[in-house]
Amino acid sequence: MKKGIHPESYRLVAFKDMSNDHVFITRSCANTKETIEVEGVEYPVVKVEISNTSHPFYTGKMKLVDTAGRVDKFYSRYGKKDQKK
Repeated sequence: MKKGIHPESYRLVAFKDMSNDHVFITRSCANTKETIEVEGVEYPVVKVEISNTSHPFYTGKMKLVDTAGRVDKFYSRYGKKDQKK
């Protein structure tokens, strides 16, 4: 590794998955303003929207999007209008 290009301020930081409240602790130099207490120890916290515990690829719970059903629902709600005049 090159000398002098990596930050020296690594510290333990808690990352909190907001979709399922899973918290994991790792070393990071991310700036934070909030803290969280985990097992009696207070850590700076970074809130994330998705992690390995909520990502469909890792959980195996892929969401299938029913686009044909959406189109049919749209047509039934608003009707298919003829553009010819």
